[in-house]
Amino acid sequence: MPDVTNHPFRTTTKYGFGANLEQSLKAWLTAFGRFGWNEGRQESFAYTEVNQAVTFGIGANGKKWRRGLDRAGAVFSSNAISGDHRLYLALGGKGFLLGDGHLNYGRENIFEMFYTIHVWRGVYGAFDLQHINNPGYNSGRGPVLVPAVRLHLDL
Repeated sequence: MPDVTNHPFRTTTKYGFGANLEQSLKAWLTAFGRFGWNEGRQESFAYTEVNQAVTFGIGANGKKWRRGLDRAGAVFSSNAISGDHRLYLALGGKGFLLGDGHLNYGRENIFEMFYTIHVWRGVYGAFDLQHINNPGYNSGRGPVLVPAVRLHLDL
């Protein structure tokens, strides 16, 4: 079973890139697409274990329903890990978020809907619902439905 802690500490470089495209469709409606990639040979150490991400979505501000500071949207994301990352996990390796030794690989596909409501001055609440297929890149898991509530304060 691979164990990343068996290797001596040395400085490595993890590189990647991202692209974002946004298009205003109307004064209150925007479509967007994003693509991100990073090499999958170095250990993941921040945010999440993903080596490729493709996202498409649409967002609206509340002008149409007379709540100009509210936001609503729907997003589809498809995430992948590299062949090296897959092999490491399939052999029983563990990442900082992933790894149980039973990887049956599948892209992690997420459909998300959200609504952010302006409550008062700099106070915003958000409701979010995600439907995740192949959570943790494992087709033997899920799908799972993940609700969330957030509070955002501008001070």
